[in-house]
Amino acid sequence: MTNRMVKGVLKTWKEDRGFGFIKPDDGGKDIFIHISALKGMGRRPATGDVIYYQVVKDNRGKNKAINAQIQGVSIAEEKTGNLLKTGAGKKNTVVIIAVGLIVFIALVYLTLYKH
Repeated sequence: MTNRMVKGVLKTWKEDRGFGFIKPDDGGKDIFIHISALKGMGRRPATGDVIYYQVVKDNRGKNKAINAQIQGVSIAEEKTGNLLKTGAGKKNTVVIIAVGLIVFIALVYLTLYKH
């Protein structure tokens, strides 16, 4: 594995399959990249994106990208953090809490006042 980050441009991307190929800036062979190499990115990659990545050999001896980042794209917060910050996430959280509270009150009522 190389510890240094390499720069290239995403030449092809197959969204339905979650992989593509990066054209390295140094002009070497295209590098395979799987969506799992882009953990935490704020969005999915698109053809033409500038990608920074490290290179390792896969189990067949071919180079692949790992620990990749899309230039100009922020690392996303954890999913729970993102959900709570979106309007939909806040509304869903309020609904879930309200329903849970109603169920809890109903159970307490049935337990205490059932004769």
